[in-house]
Amino acid sequence: MKYFLALAVLALSAAPPNIVMIVSDDHGWTDYGFMGHPHARTPNIDKLAGESLLYTRGYVPTSLCRPSLASIMTGRYPHEHLITGNDPPGNARDVKSRAAMVELFKKSKTIVGELSNLGYVSHQSGKWWEGECNCCGFTECMSHGDVTKGGRHGDIGLEIGRKTMKPVFDFIDAAGDKPYLLWYAPMMPHTPHNPPERLLAKYSALPAAQAKYMAMIEWFDETVGELAAYIDKKVQTSNTLFVYLADNGWVQLEGHRGLYDTRAKLSPYDAGVRTPIFFRWKGKITPKRDDKTLATSLDIAPTLLAAAGGKTPPEWRGRDARVIGGRNQIFGATFAHTSVDIAKPAANVKYRWVIRDNWKLIVPHIPNLAVPIWEGRPETAWAEAPVLYDLSKDPQEKNNLVSCLI
Repeated sequence: MKYFLALAVLALSAAPPNIVMIVSDDHGWTDYGFMGHPHARTPNIDKLAGESLLYTRGYVPTSLCRPSLASIMTGRYPHEHLITGNDPPGNARDVKSRAAMVELFKKSKTIVGELSNLGYVSHQSGKWWEGECNCCGFTECMSHGDVTKGGRHGDIGLEIGRKTMKPVFDFIDAAGDKPYLLWYAPMMPHTPHNPPERLLAKYSALPAAQAKYMAMIEWFDETVGELAAYIDKKVQTSNTLFVYLADNGWVQLEGHRGLYDTRAKLSPYDAGVRTPIFFRWKGKITPKRDDKTLATSLDIAPTLLAAAGGKTPPEWRGRDARVIGGRNQIFGATFAHTSVDIAKPAANVKYRWVIRDNWKLIVPHIPNLAVPIWEGRPETAWAEAPVLYDLSKDPQEKNNLVSCLI
């Protein structure tokens, strides 16, 4: 009897984990309790982070949602999967042009498709840009992705978190004994900043725009708590791997016409590309806070696939974050929001950046500086020549040390 019990325990421990991917939207890298923000209330995310392998120096390769999400999915840089902007040239809702962008995306292997090959069922809720998500491997989707019916960046799926959590809970219930992947990417704390009054009242001492943004963060945190509690209720926590990051950064400004700092979203600065990244799998991943190692969202796909027992495709650029030691440099780029040419990344690139240890170099792509990052958006605070920062002493990237290289 003891022999058979031992075999049962071994089989259970070897079972592939359920995977919950939590992606917040337009969320500044400092704006969490566990990152020391004086106003942000994120007790549920704080709890997950405290039980996780946490990289506080995490980065996305570009600071715009669609290409950033595509990189999470494919483990590749935007210039490789070819989704560099949110929209094609011309009409943002042009059916033919949007379909052409989706076809480019579908040429890359995705973490969803690779896990599907291992027997996973999967669900999409929240932000989704790449057409009908069933075509990319999801077995269930909230978003329909049909441009002719209002599909662009998530359509019906954007109700998750703000209006309901039921589709997520229904999927977890229906998965049964099958391992599952849950893509939970609510458009939060993204605008519109319309939090419940019960939360907004907590921040009445702050300026109005700041208060709304902080209340949106707490609202998002509440939904993360609901999700974690539901999985715990199903007695799945011990075999569920949680991963968290933001798709890009955000700095809320009071009264600014663009609502956010020009050095944040869409920019090559840390306020746009930095995010905490963490992995929580109780009993399998040892909790640790790492404030030194550089991590990237490109690490997520290979980490999840390795945890599920799969083999990483050679074209994926990241590493298994559970054994990431030794990395001291990462790369990224900024592209135009509306692509100039969807098939030619070089036509859309505006800036390239590299971080090595604590040094960050930003280099503008001079031929494309006249290309607007986004129609009507000012770029006066951005680099018109190479700039160099020591992030250990200057995390706000204010003191240009490029003369040290001359």
